[in-house]
Amino acid sequence: MTDIVDGTQGDRLAAAALGLVGVPFRMHGRDPATGLDCVGVAVAALAGIGTQVSPPLDYRLRGGCLHRFDRWAAQCGLTAVPLRGKDVPGDVLLCAAGPQQFHVMIDAGPVLVHAHATVRRVVAHPRPSPWPVVRRWQLSRES
Repeated sequence: MTDIVDGTQGDRLAAAALGLVGVPFRMHGRDPATGLDCVGVAVAALAGIGTQVSPPLDYRLRGGCLHRFDRWAAQCGLTAVPLRGKDVPGDVLLCAAGPQQFHVMIDAGPVLVHAHATVRRVVAHPRPSPWPVVRRWQLSRES
């Protein structure tokens, strides 16, 4: 059985994501020292709270599939929650940035943290998301 972790864990993930703001953008970047893309932000923020995860191996700019992201989220210890539910800091969002183009963001309370390719760095973007949110995941634990 899976339970959602209390807000403290989500707050820690949101804080870890906020700590990445300003890191340079790099496509397929996985190291904050050299640059991150949107998946890299999620992987680095999760690592920042002690959760070591691998990025999805088949992630590319276009041609993404929801089921691949769902599988990756489950491997990261994330549980899908209703899109119209309560926004919780630390939620990991998957947005549809274009046709078959997905983008990962982390809910950090008043802002959404993500790697912005145009600005060439990780940013804290004011709400709402500029793209439709198609998945919302929260940290989970086995009980």
